[in-house]
Amino acid sequence: MDVGTFKAKTHFSELIDDVQRGIDITITKRGKPVAVLKSVELLKGKRKDIVSQILKYRITGGPAIDIKGMLEEGRR
Repeated sequence: MDVGTFKAKTHFSELIDDVQRGIDITITKRGKPVAVLKSVELLKGKRKDIVSQILKYRITGGPAIDIKGMLEEGRR
């Protein structure tokens, strides 16, 4: 969901409630994305997945990590 900076400021607690329900919020300024609100719980799961991929790579020496995919995910 995209919201402008004014709405983000005036309805912040409602946006936090949405984030807790799993909705990602992109805050825009003059129509351009400037920030993202995401659930911490969802990010914790992604971190565990990334760490397990790194460990798998270290053990097998194989390319278990999709670095390009991680970079693209970070840009969203």
